[in-house]
Amino acid sequence: MAAETEGQPMQVRYSPLEQQFADVDEIFDELRALVRSTDFTLGKVVGEFEEMFAAAAGSKYAIGVGSGTDALKIPLKALGIGPGDEVITAANTFYATAGAIAETGSRIVFVDCDDTFGIDPDLIEAAITPRTKAIMPVHLAGDMANMTRITAIAEEHGLSVVEDACQSLLATEAGRPAGTWGIAGGFSMHPLKIINVWGDAGVIVTDDPEMDRMCRLLRNHGLRNRDEMEILGYNTRLDSVQAVVGKWIVARVEDIVAGRIEAAEHYDAAFADVPEITLPVRRATKGPEERAVYLNYVVYAERRDELLAHCHAHKVDAKVHYPIPLYKQDALRHLGYPDGAFPVTDRHAQTIISFPADQHLSTAELDYLIGVVRGFYGR
Repeated sequence: MAAETEGQPMQVRYSPLEQQFADVDEIFDELRALVRSTDFTLGKVVGEFEEMFAAAAGSKYAIGVGSGTDALKIPLKALGIGPGDEVITAANTFYATAGAIAETGSRIVFVDCDDTFGIDPDLIEAAITPRTKAIMPVHLAGDMANMTRITAIAEEHGLSVVEDACQSLLATEAGRPAGTWGIAGGFSMHPLKIINVWGDAGVIVTDDPEMDRMCRLLRNHGLRNRDEMEILGYNTRLDSVQAVVGKWIVARVEDIVAGRIEAAEHYDAAFADVPEITLPVRRATKGPEERAVYLNYVVYAERRDELLAHCHAHKVDAKVHYPIPLYKQDALRHLGYPDGAFPVTDRHAQTIISFPADQHLSTAELDYLIGVVRGFYGR
């Protein structure tokens, strides 16, 4: 942490990576052992990591893959989803959600969100057509989509649910963890996620043995063994080096999440009397049955762009997740959605701002950020 000195603002960074990996001798010791073993591809360490991740995520099986995007695509492919099919997802998500659906050859069908940032369950049924095969809800920013209602809708219409849980490891609804409500869930270990490795990596979780079998085939060329290819698959194995890092970080996930929750609660209390800041409607109550994990601490802010510039001028690394809705991106204009098709998503894009919230931020840093925001509004 940079100390605040006379006439100089304190630096409040967004990413905790430098602090998180400040002391990694334990990781390098295991990496040296890995090099000596030459067990570089789908070896023992990958299996060890998968067992640890499954236990942390509350699932029977975990399958390590090359990225969070692949962790969403592979379950869709395992379900046989492809050209001519449709997959419903939230309009306010990150690019990878849409990209994973597109890679299957199926059509992306967006549905607007509500003020919890989750897909609006009231709008899902209107988007279902005879071509719809799956719903991919997104647990955005560390909270849960309304999985009780989403899974009920899917069951009524005979649809599969594959959860985009990339941002919400350890979040829960009704005591049930993110990623375990549908047939499968996908997580990312990109450096900006709840737990992260030294590059790209992802994990699929499932309780279904056939989904587990198919995902393991699909991640490794469709190979049943060294000499027999059962289906056409991909090369998206979790790298053994990243599995070593993953073991180290997943063992710390409860502490990581606890630190994020503590930071969020500190912000909540400080912004409660600032009328220009509106806290989102959080489905999670932070109790034992419902939990948000705050990958990003997001609020609605009046004069958002001015506040963002003010934060940056005072060395507070605030961000916007995300300023341009997906349906307005050039890459997805072919879907044909007109401007204004998703008014809640549009409103969020114009008013939300994200502040850093993680286990390494000091109280002094949190209070400095709070002072910068309150000062902008003259409080």
